[in-house]
Amino acid sequence: MSRYRGPKLRISRRLGVLPGLTTKKSNKINRPGKDGNSSGDSKKLTEYGVRLEEKQKLKFNYGLTEKQLFRYVKEARRRQGITGLILLQLLEMRLDTLCFTLGFAKSIAQARQLVNHGHIIVNKKTVSIPSFQCRLNDVISLKEKSTSKNLVANNLKNSQVGSIPSHLKFDNSKLEATVLDYCDRDDVGIQVDELLVIEHYSRR
Repeated sequence: MSRYRGPKLRISRRLGVLPGLTTKKSNKINRPGKDGNSSGDSKKLTEYGVRLEEKQKLKFNYGLTEKQLFRYVKEARRRQGITGLILLQLLEMRLDTLCFTLGFAKSIAQARQLVNHGHIIVNKKTVSIPSFQCRLNDVISLKEKSTSKNLVANNLKNSQVGSIPSHLKFDNSKLEATVLDYCDRDDVGIQVDELLVIEHYSRR
């Protein structure tokens, strides 16, 4: 299945606020579809439906395909520690996610485009792979081009992202960031029950 390119507000209405998907907000409050617009109690989700929606939150927020997300879940299971937290840390350490977290882009999709077009440098080397897994002490900076710096500076100026998380160190004068540590659970901007995501894939 290819990456989703359809209406984004429809997804946020169904799944809730997804900061990595879009900064826009819908004027409608009902869930999309016939059941969401009906009066009275909305149709209750089954246990499978609840797990599926939690999985969809990660998939749409980080702009992943089903295959990519399943691969991250398998990698999280393989590592020692709390599987749900490790899954979120793997997703947050993607280069496109870090660029979004730093405010270089308005959404993860835009951050992916920044990386694809060669604007981002990691440890003094241009990296054009959005899924590039950053490591501790990696230094993320911009290419020495006015177009790169102007684009990012404008996004930083209009950024709706809050303060930079403690696991990242950002030098605003150099437009350069250092990865100090893995993120804490509280640093993840999306409201999701990651344990239900792990449970969803445990049946595969």
